[in-house]
Amino acid sequence: MSTTNRPTVLVVEDEASYVEALTIGLTREGFRVEVAVDGVEALQRFDAVNPDVVLLDVMLPKISGIDVCRQLRKFSQVPIIMVTAKGAEIDTVVGLEVGADDYVTKPYRIRELVARMRAVMRRQGVGTDALAPVSEGAIVVGEVSLDPEEHRVAISGVDVQMPLKEFELLHLLLVNAGRVLSRDMLIDRIWGGDYVGDTKTLDVHVKRLRAKVEPDPANPTRITTIRGLGYKFERQKA
Repeated sequence: MSTTNRPTVLVVEDEASYVEALTIGLTREGFRVEVAVDGVEALQRFDAVNPDVVLLDVMLPKISGIDVCRQLRKFSQVPIIMVTAKGAEIDTVVGLEVGADDYVTKPYRIRELVARMRAVMRRQGVGTDALAPVSEGAIVVGEVSLDPEEHRVAISGVDVQMPLKEFELLHLLLVNAGRVLSRDMLIDRIWGGDYVGDTKTLDVHVKRLRAKVEPDPANPTRITTIRGLGYKFERQKA
């Protein structure tokens, strides 16, 4: 298991296009990505990498994903998500029977995949979703303070009223101050991995937060947008 705050995922996939997309997407989501391109390499890399979760394609050279899963289950309970071809119901059934925790079907969306990865990791008590844990104690970043026990937010010592979702979003940003949090990561943590609504909901909540915590909401210096990635609460800026 990873000893850093970045969970390690072993991606077992022989299609180069998927490997590239997964490496970029999962890295952005806060994972450390290791890759194996066939079944034999998967078993070898597993011992070397000691991953927090395995993303395992069913159709692999040398040893099938089903047999890799079967072998891994002889000595490890690491979360495994099988990747199957569209309509390959038999692969899905067999994969679950030999010990896989979940499955996704190609083509899949990175957001759905990450939500499933985090879900199986939480169910098995393995790793985290790469975010700092939401603390119970008060937190102060610059002129912004938040006390979760009292559900209280203050800006420069002045209390600010805040609805629950805005409060939760601000709390998550504050405890991860200085880090870029992706849109999907924020949606997953605040609205849940099963959320299927409009992703603009996040933007609306960020806009409302800025109206309350920024000196000049039109030119935010606390909650900044990292184009193409997500949002960050600046650690030093007041």
